[in-house]
Amino acid sequence: MDAEERELLEETLRKTMTATPSGGGLDAALTELGWPDMLAEEPSAAIRAVFRLLGETGAHAPLVNDVLLYEMGRPLGGALPMPYAGGKWVEWSREATAVGTAVDPRLPLLSVAEGAPVPLTLGRQALAWWLLGTGHAMLALARRHVLDRHQFGRPLASFQALRHRLAETLVALEGAEATLVHADGDLSSLLAKAAAGRAALTAARHCQQALGGLGFTAEHPLHRHVKRTLVLDGLLGSTRELTREAGRVLATRGAAPRLVDL
Repeated sequence: MDAEERELLEETLRKTMTATPSGGGLDAALTELGWPDMLAEEPSAAIRAVFRLLGETGAHAPLVNDVLLYEMGRPLGGALPMPYAGGKWVEWSREATAVGTAVDPRLPLLSVAEGAPVPLTLGRQALAWWLLGTGHAMLALARRHVLDRHQFGRPLASFQALRHRLAETLVALEGAEATLVHADGDLSSLLAKAAAGRAALTAARHCQQALGGLGFTAEHPLHRHVKRTLVLDGLLGSTRELTREAGRVLATRGAAPRLVDL
C-alpha cells in the first residue's frame, strides 16, 4: 500500500468512525470495510491506522479481541478474557446490551474470572496506538482552547507556563510514537505500551490544566478522552505494572537489548 492509498484509507476510516455509532454498529461497519482482510494482509499498518483513529475520533469498537484472536491464529469476531491492571480479568463484550465500566460507561468491559494466557504483543501495540490517538485528541482540544481564549487581554497561548505544559505533552507523545514504531517483539511492545500510557496520562493532566474548569464539564469533550485513557491504560497491563515488569526482565537478563539501530 503506497502513501496515497494509505491516506485514502485513513480518510475513509475517519469518516466511518465519525458517522457510525460506536460499539456493534462500528464493529460491523469496519468489518464491511475490510478490517479482517487488512489485519491479515498488513497487520502492523492496519493496527496503526485503525486504533490511532479510534483514539483521535473518540470512537470505540471491540477490535482488540480481533487483534488477540489473530495473534492466536483463531477466527475473528469473538471475544475472550484479557488481563487488566491489578490482577483482574475483563472481556470486551460484543453484545449490544453490555454495560460499560464505572470510569468509562461507553466501553463494555465486563469483569470475568481469570482466563487462559493470551499473546500480548500485537494487543499492546494496538492499545498503544489507541492511547496515542487519544493523547493527540486531547492536545488538539487544549491547543484550540489556548489559541481562542483570552485572559488579561492576552491569548492564553501567550503564557509561558501553558506553552511549556503543551510542549511537554507533544514531546511525550512523539517520544512514545518513536518507541512504538520500532516495536516488533514482546519486550519492545511492552515498553511501547508503557510509554504510550505514560504519554496519554501526561496529556490528560496537562490538557486538563490548560482548559481549567471548562475541562471538567460534561459539555466539553475532554472528559471523555480522559476517561478513555484511564481505562485503556489498565488493559493488558498498566503503565506502572509494565514499567516494573520491564525492570524485572532486564534485571534477569543482566543487560538491556538493543531495540533500535541508530
